[in-house]
Amino acid sequence: MRIDLHCHSTASDGTDTPAELVRGAAAADLDVVALTDHDTTRGHAEAIAALPEGLTLVTGAELSCRVDGISMHMLAYLFDPEEPALLAERELVRDDRVPRARSMVAKLGELGVPVTWEQVARIAGDGSVGRPHVATALVELGVVPTVSDAFTRDWLGDGGRVWVPKHETDPFEAIRLVKAAGGVTVFAHPAASKRGRTVPESTIAELAAAGLDGIEVDHMDHDAGTRARLRALAGDLGLLVTGSSDYHGSRKTCVLGEYTTDPEVYGEITRRATGAFPVPGTGGPEALGA
Repeated sequence: MRIDLHCHSTASDGTDTPAELVRGAAAADLDVVALTDHDTTRGHAEAIAALPEGLTLVTGAELSCRVDGISMHMLAYLFDPEEPALLAERELVRDDRVPRARSMVAKLGELGVPVTWEQVARIAGDGSVGRPHVATALVELGVVPTVSDAFTRDWLGDGGRVWVPKHETDPFEAIRLVKAAGGVTVFAHPAASKRGRTVPESTIAELAAAGLDGIEVDHMDHDAGTRARLRALAGDLGLLVTGSSDYHGSRKTCVLGEYTTDPEVYGEITRRATGAFPVPGTGGPEALGA
């Protein structure tokens, strides 16, 4: 089995619609794909309707968190999307995204960079607006060559000239909320130092003690030495080890299935989850593009 447990669509900051994402996953010979848009489950229905036969969808979300002043992301799988407390927290995060993005556009204007809110809104479309959309605007204007180049302290990186804080969930609270909604939690790209400060291993140990299920080890932002270190840490802490592409369509260079998760780990994730279940594709009319 080929299993990719971290992908994004236009419901947040990917460039593929949910339907395009699942069709692309099938074309990439994946057996299982997870849709984990930022702080939203809005793309799930479209993905399920378009799910090709032979492909299984894991529903999820990537939750924006912060601990000790350090931003981090928590992948949440197979939770009940209507559970009130977790839904309310996701809405708090999403509601803060528009004023944050508007403030970043204003800061760019103060620096003489002619990014407009209309441009960012066009790029975001129906998705949850975020820094990648502002970064794409900078690429369109030729200010930076790639989206990744915008995520530095010169521009949108944490603490950078254009950075604006937003509401982010305490990860210990995120674990509690996801567990109460029947879900499973995995710390996304925990050692992606190019994105900014990373959470120390002592905090990962505390998160494990609080119920964290796993860490994403095999990821494009982790080199071989980092993956080995994280795999050893996971073994010491009794955490599951996942691998994922973190696919964003054309917004990033990674491809579907670039890194994958061991089938036994996937089986354990589904065993622990009680809020929702993986959805097998039936190859209905929408899946065929009819």
